[in-house]
Amino acid sequence: MASLQRSASSSDSDPQYANIDERKRKRMLSNRESARRSRMRKQKRLQDLVQEVNALQKDNSQISEKIGVATQYYIEMQSANNVLRAQAMELTERLRSLNSVLQVVVEADGYAIDIPEIPEPWQLPCSIQPIMALVDMFEYDG
Repeated sequence: MASLQRSASSSDSDPQYANIDERKRKRMLSNRESARRSRMRKQKRLQDLVQEVNALQKDNSQISEKIGVATQYYIEMQSANNVLRAQAMELTERLRSLNSVLQVVVEADGYAIDIPEIPEPWQLPCSIQPIMALVDMFEYDG
């Protein structure tokens, strides 16, 4: 405290001390302004990060919703596929049964009819290709 009083009384009488006090005051103001700018940058960065978090949460929610819709669609298609496989197996069995009846008729009557062999359902002459989905296929408009 004594040095502050001495400095204050000295600065009134000595221009060198006045110059030092003026530099301290300018440096203090400069430091305050720098700290203020730093706080402003931090606040802006925090606001930007909060906005980014909100945008990412929104995107995440939309993607999760699309995944749910796609999963439901997949389950429905899998179920429909299982029904179609069961129907194909049933129709194959019916065809086998009809062919055996036809074979009995041919043998009994002596007709010369060429009865084709029935392929297994999993050996049908259709090409097996992956099902390609369009991006728009799973768009949710709700």
